[in-house]
Amino acid sequence: MKKRAWISPLLAAAGLAMATGNVNAYEAGDWIVRAGAATVAPDEKSDSVVLPTAPATVLPGVSVDNDTQLSLMGIYMVSDSLGLEVLAATPFSHNIQLNGANIPAGDTKHLPPTVSLQWYPRGGSQGWQPYLGLGLNYTAFFSEDPSQELADTLGALLGANRVGLQLEDSFGLAAQAGVDIPLNDQWSVNFGVWWVDIDTTAKVKTDVGTVKFDVELDPMVYNIGIAYRF
Repeated sequence: MKKRAWISPLLAAAGLAMATGNVNAYEAGDWIVRAGAATVAPDEKSDSVVLPTAPATVLPGVSVDNDTQLSLMGIYMVSDSLGLEVLAATPFSHNIQLNGANIPAGDTKHLPPTVSLQWYPRGGSQGWQPYLGLGLNYTAFFSEDPSQELADTLGALLGANRVGLQLEDSFGLAAQAGVDIPLNDQWSVNFGVWWVDIDTTAKVKTDVGTVKFDVELDPMVYNIGIAYRF
């Protein structure tokens, strides 16, 4: 995501917050709900894709595009400075490109539920509420669908008649930083960013064999939204 896309909404929120800086003190027992738009931007590193031809055909891995979906977070403040967050989102969808061959390999969807412990250094104080968090992410891949271009390529190279695609689910760390900028005592504008450790093994299954390779997705996730404090 381009950094300048954040500048206008951030300045607008800052202007609104200047008039309401003496509100929004987070306290133990508060519930906070955030909703917004989250962009998953993979920083993928992929093993080479080795096709069992004679001699072997080696392709330089795959690339994965970005996607933006709705995000929803619920936070319970266990103390003035510590919060427990559960993150959910509508399914993200990504196109997969087979590098070297320059053809689409297919697409997949994933859900990224994440549980994090957040630290609010200004908890109990009024005004802006920055935070840092560390947690665990589980990424479930589903609806993997190989492209017709991939099926045609493997048919020509391997004589394959049937092609399937499978991605293994992932479990890893998630780190985050963000800020709630108050509009009044209950509503805030939220900006957040995550780094998520997502590693998967891709399996391209055909009737003549299976090709396996590892992919580190390790995306940055950017969120813009609103927050409501109960």
